[in-house]
Amino acid sequence: MSKRDWFLVVSLILIVWGLDRVTKIWALEAIVGFKFYGPVGFVLHRNPGAMLGMFSDLPPILRVVSLSTGGAFLIFIYTFIQYLLPKRSLGLRSGMSILLGGILGNVHDRIIWGSVVDFITFGSREGATPAFNVADALQWVGYGLIVVNLIKDGNQLWPNENERKQMWVNPRFQRQYIFKLLTIGSGFAAICGVFSFTYLKVTIDDLVIGRSSTIENKFIIPFLITFACISIIFLISLFILGRILSHRMAGPLYAFENYLRDLAKGNDRKFKLRAGDNFTHLEGVAKEIKTELLKHYELKEKPKDEMKDSA
Repeated sequence: MSKRDWFLVVSLILIVWGLDRVTKIWALEAIVGFKFYGPVGFVLHRNPGAMLGMFSDLPPILRVVSLSTGGAFLIFIYTFIQYLLPKRSLGLRSGMSILLGGILGNVHDRIIWGSVVDFITFGSREGATPAFNVADALQWVGYGLIVVNLIKDGNQLWPNENERKQMWVNPRFQRQYIFKLLTIGSGFAAICGVFSFTYLKVTIDDLVIGRSSTIENKFIIPFLITFACISIIFLISLFILGRILSHRMAGPLYAFENYLRDLAKGNDRKFKLRAGDNFTHLEGVAKEIKTELLKHYELKEKPKDEMKDSA
């Protein structure tokens, strides 16, 4: 991926997000009532749930906090997937950016207003589809690009010859790496949990006159359930990422050690790392070592040849 490619991929997030903001501002100012222009209708609707009204029946704190935090969590997942993809695949990367931009557009609404602005529908007054917005529509475009490119280039994204036979090539190092990553993630989750819990509890106690235990149970219990689920998913994601990242570090070193052993035994072969591996400079180092060894062997054999010629 060149800098131009990365600029294109990241810009799509901001373009989709910006387009969604502009159309929603227009809808809030211009749409009054329920009007149809052919098969396309416009009606202002506040959606407290996710796409097409999903999760609307959940308690407000559980719904708003979980959906908003889920959107932020997707940024974390998006960043690592973009990093882990071994191929350029602009179509797949662009689809992911369009999808994330649409999700962030709706997350912005939930954080600011507590609900999402929907205003587009299809059909007629008697049989209209559920209202949606530009972000929802573009999300489906992103889904489509992702699916098409996975079907089209799935084998090229991660070919069989790019896979190692074992994932735990250096178990001790990899487990230590994953443990450190999980420790940092757990500490961060604990700090955020203590801050959020105490902030919410103190706010409720300060705003409620009299006994606040009933209100606390109503809000704090859903919060703890949501936070626990998000933290568990976050730690599982860290474990998976730690395993992949540690493999990309331990794998090249393991392969390089085997290459040197084979070279010392006289087994001449090419040293080639997998797509996405770290320490790719080892390929150049392996080539230099091989060249120097060949020079050494040539110099060592030269006196023998000269002795034969003189005889």
